[in-house]
This record gives sequence, C-alpha cells and structure tokens, in this order.
Amino acid sequence: MGDLARLVRAVPDFPKKGILFRDITPLLADAQGWKEAVEALAAPFRKAKPRIVAGIESRGFMFGAAVANALGAGFVPIRKGGKLPRETYRESYALEYGTDAVEVHRDAIPAGTPTLVVDDVLATGGTLGAACRLVGQSGGKLLGAAVLIELTGLGGREKARVEPLHAVLQMPAGGP
Repeated sequence: MGDLARLVRAVPDFPKKGILFRDITPLLADAQGWKEAVEALAAPFRKAKPRIVAGIESRGFMFGAAVANALGAGFVPIRKGGKLPRETYRESYALEYGTDAVEVHRDAIPAGTPTLVVDDVLATGGTLGAACRLVGQSGGKLLGAAVLIELTGLGGREKARVEPLHAVLQMPAGGP
C-alpha cells in the first residue's frame, strides 16, 4: 500500500489556509493504482458477501461503484440532503459550525440486505457515521465501512462508530 500513498498528493492551504487537502486525482489517473485501491477496499469484505455497496457523495460514488463491481454487488448512492427525487431516509450530523445531512431512497436497501458503506476519506467521522445509520434506518444489515484514506488525529474513527472500519491508508491530518 506504500505505492498507493505516493499517488495521493498533499495540497497545502486548500480549500482554505491551514487545511492540508489530500488530492486523489493522481491515484484515479493511474490504472494500476486505481485497480489496487479498489481491490484493497473490497478485499476485507469478500467473505461477508455484501449485496449492496453504498457510496457517499461525491468521491465515494467512484470508489463505491467500483467496489460494488469487484464484489458482484449492487450500488446505492448516499447523497447530500435534497438531491434525491423520491421519498428518503435522512440522517443529520454535526459540523464545526452547524449541521448537514445525507439521504438515501427509502426503497434502495431492502430489509436485511448485507450492506457495505464506502467513502474516499474519513476525517471527523460525521458523514460516515450518518451514512452507516442510514443503512440501519433502511433496515439493511451493516457489514462495516471501508475508506481509502483515514486522516488520523481527528477522531473520525471514534465518532463514526462503525465496526469493522477498514482504512486502506492512514495519513496524518496535518502532515505530508
């Protein structure tokens, strides 16, 4: 996985001063790196046999759809509030200043369906935790979550409260 880390570019002061942004576009553009990243996300959940992979908007869509394909599962998008056209379940989560929400169609995850949640980056854990709660609200059987990058030092793993939680790469929130 060390090779994958070299494909993640650290961009200081983006989107604002003091933030170290983890740019995954070099990894997405590298055919072998992309393949390895998808397999590394999927591998720990092969024996669990998820029937649905739920990807979180927006970069989680790319990874989630690819992991679903690798596992022979269906894909369900978890979107930011107000972007789905039919009746939804909604979960709110706290931000530094205010709240946000994610939603899933009420009929997207049939009751009891083994479901894996996938995202690109785990930072503070609010979005991932809310997405996992949506699976439960839908009646799905949450198998766990997988993220490409876990930013350490932000308490995201603890706040997300999902087990198992698999991170392909762990990187410090403030360092290279």
